[in-house]
Amino acid sequence: MDIAFITTLFIIGFIGAFLSGLIGIGGSVINYPMLLYIPSLVGVMSLTAHEVSGIGAIQVFFATLGGVWAYRKSGLLNKALIIYMGSSILLGSVLGSYFSHHLSEKGINFIYGILAIIAVILMFIPKKGQAHRDGKEVIFNKWLASSLAFIIGGVSGILGAGGAFILVPIMLSILNIPVRITVASSLAITLLSSIGATVGKVITGQVLFLPSLILIISSLIASPLGAKLGQKVNEKILRWILALLILVTAVKIWLDIL
Repeated sequence: MDIAFITTLFIIGFIGAFLSGLIGIGGSVINYPMLLYIPSLVGVMSLTAHEVSGIGAIQVFFATLGGVWAYRKSGLLNKALIIYMGSSILLGSVLGSYFSHHLSEKGINFIYGILAIIAVILMFIPKKGQAHRDGKEVIFNKWLASSLAFIIGGVSGILGAGGAFILVPIMLSILNIPVRITVASSLAITLLSSIGATVGKVITGQVLFLPSLILIISSLIASPLGAKLGQKVNEKILRWILALLILVTAVKIWLDIL
């Protein structure tokens, strides 16, 4: 692995994490297409869809671990949500990541193409959620929550993603979970999803550890910078820009598939 490839990976990780911190969604939906296309475009190395998803699983694990640690004493980590949705998403992500090595490159890209379109749509759905009150029990449909988490885990496991960009709108709009509890608890649920995805990807040999380390380092630097700037920039403008970028990527992937 030469300096040009290391530099390219660092820049990709930095941009992806910066945009993630800026707009507040998971990094995989951004990093997946950049890792898939940019290294080969600049002529440094070519990564397969399986390798890209493996790298993504490792990165999401470390990103969400830091978030959960920050919320550990907040009182916003809802144990019932984490137990029901976390166990289901963990099982789904293990299965999805393990069986993903049987899928073709086109199959994995097809799934990303679908998720990218969903991500664009979900960005503009109004986020509801109950008003949070200290001491008030959070009531939700446990079977529905578990079922949705299992599906999200399966799809996310294939891509090496945590699924937060789908999980959060579902928790708010369908399960009607309070916003502050959703933000904190979704990190813990996504952490479990990333553990499942990482285990499956490592077992099936889809993880390149040095590229993963490079992206982790760049993400730890860039994500706080993006989050800080995101507090000063109009959120609607940011969402339009990111939605456009993801949509362009989805179109490119669909053209390649077709």
